[in-house]
Amino acid sequence: MVGFGLILIGLILVLYVINIFSRIKKKKLAVPADFQSLLEENVRYYQLLSPSDKSRFETMVQRFLKRTSIEGVGTTVEPLDRVLVAASAIIPIFGFKDWEYFNLTNVILYPDTFNENYQYEGNKRQILGMVGSGPLNGQMILSRSALREGFSNKTDKSNTAIHEFVHLLDKTDGVIDGFPSKLIEHSYSIPWMKLVHKTIQQITDGHTDINPYGALNEGEFFAVISEYFFERPDLLAEKHPELYQMLTKIFRQDPSREYFSQRHRD
Repeated sequence: MVGFGLILIGLILVLYVINIFSRIKKKKLAVPADFQSLLEENVRYYQLLSPSDKSRFETMVQRFLKRTSIEGVGTTVEPLDRVLVAASAIIPIFGFKDWEYFNLTNVILYPDTFNENYQYEGNKRQILGMVGSGPLNGQMILSRSALREGFSNKTDKSNTAIHEFVHLLDKTDGVIDGFPSKLIEHSYSIPWMKLVHKTIQQITDGHTDINPYGALNEGEFFAVISEYFFERPDLLAEKHPELYQMLTKIFRQDPSREYFSQRHRD
């Protein structure tokens, strides 16, 4: 009987060690070996950075991938998908030192659009991305096709994954309301909300090139205008300078400067 007990304890220890090594291996595999080349080939924001900023961006991408689970439902998660999810997460927080998404544990990729019941087959599938709440708190669901489209189309003003990560930033004070109180200095809070409401009215009246989805509410406006800010900073700075300047203060970065600097180098 004692011998059987020792065998059982030994088996448990072996399984425990195997589990530890499998978790370590999984963490290593979370960061693709060629992640730097994937960034260089697919992420324009990264391409425009200086060498020192590229190095910092890469470090942040690695840290995010090691701490965040990315899983596929009905689709295979490829190295490019991992890199694009991480890039989407880092772009909005690149101006902050040591920022972590404490309100995110898992990113789930669906093959395409899904509905409010999280089904990716059948009718009424219009959702491209979603930040979970309630039982799904700490989860993010993204359409894999929308994720890739956000980076492959370099002339539009949209990026679904960045949109959802901006929602997460907005949610750090407990609610998605377009007023990320932890990011906005007190002196800018009233001017920001006045600008938000004025621009939402312009969208409603059809007098702007901003995505009409931004007029749904203040939370969606913040995410939509942030997509514009990171995808086409040159155009936003030209067409909406007041909004652009306010967003440089919120995100603590000036992407149009990198954009025009790169054009000058080219």
